[in-house]
Amino acid sequence: MQVFLTGGTGFVGREVIRRLRAAGHAIRLLVRKPDGRKVRESVSRFGAEVCVGDVLNPDSLEAGVRGADAVIHLVGIISEAGRSTYENVHIQGTENVLAAGRKAGIKRFVHMSALGTRPGAVARYHRSKWDAEEAVRKSGLVYTIFRPSLIYGPEDQFVNLFARLIRWSPVLPVLMNGPARFAPIPVETAAQAFVRALSEPKDIGQTYDLCGSESFTLEEILDQILSVMGRKRLKVYIPLGLARAQAAVFEFVFPRLLRVSPPLNRDQLIMLQEGNVGEPRPAQQLFGLEEAPFRKGIAQYLRPSVT
Repeated sequence: MQVFLTGGTGFVGREVIRRLRAAGHAIRLLVRKPDGRKVRESVSRFGAEVCVGDVLNPDSLEAGVRGADAVIHLVGIISEAGRSTYENVHIQGTENVLAAGRKAGIKRFVHMSALGTRPGAVARYHRSKWDAEEAVRKSGLVYTIFRPSLIYGPEDQFVNLFARLIRWSPVLPVLMNGPARFAPIPVETAAQAFVRALSEPKDIGQTYDLCGSESFTLEEILDQILSVMGRKRLKVYIPLGLARAQAAVFEFVFPRLLRVSPPLNRDQLIMLQEGNVGEPRPAQQLFGLEEAPFRKGIAQYLRPSVT
């Protein structure tokens, strides 16, 4: 199968590429910068074909989808900067890819949304993801939608963020986010679902949660990371109001002065308050997904070290 992949240079996308190659699919990769290290690796190791374009530029998508059998659409952002807003990337970008897919007559469309997505969500991130889902459902294409929880793995920006703090700081900040719980899923498992969905007729027109069977509070996740790393740290509990004020400053300073997305924003705080759990069994059973315990999973890339 010829698969057109968006978001292939991201953390999840690189694992999807590995799985596509292992399953014998041909890969056509949408990229904005064709000379990057990750793009070169995808070409040399996995035989990916590169198409230069941007989901915000509809004309740049036509060559990529032409002759493709399927699209896996992974593009998304967690923070905004410049033109890369939730509305532009998640909604308009998805609509552009859908339109190109319809014109090219693709047979399957597999879409990455997010756990917690729903109509009337408090977070703009989740609202934009819901609107993107609605565009997929109304597109007339044969689709499958996945809603991942926190995805972890060797190159993630969640577990590794806290691991870096633990390595270099004697204190560990902990957001006071109440009883909210999270159900992390390994990147290998998430990627496996996207690839297997391409050839599974029972998933057509369906939406699946992609999350782990275990759930943890944020502090419990930090305790797991500390334990695996063999470290002890003084925890400093951050009131939500203080975190909101800091996030508001980041949202103002980083995009305007540094031209990059902020490391923390108020939408992320809303989602941390809400938690991130779902129903993993339908996807596990249909796609035969295997899942290692969270502790065992992070132990594969976090190593104990002497303090």
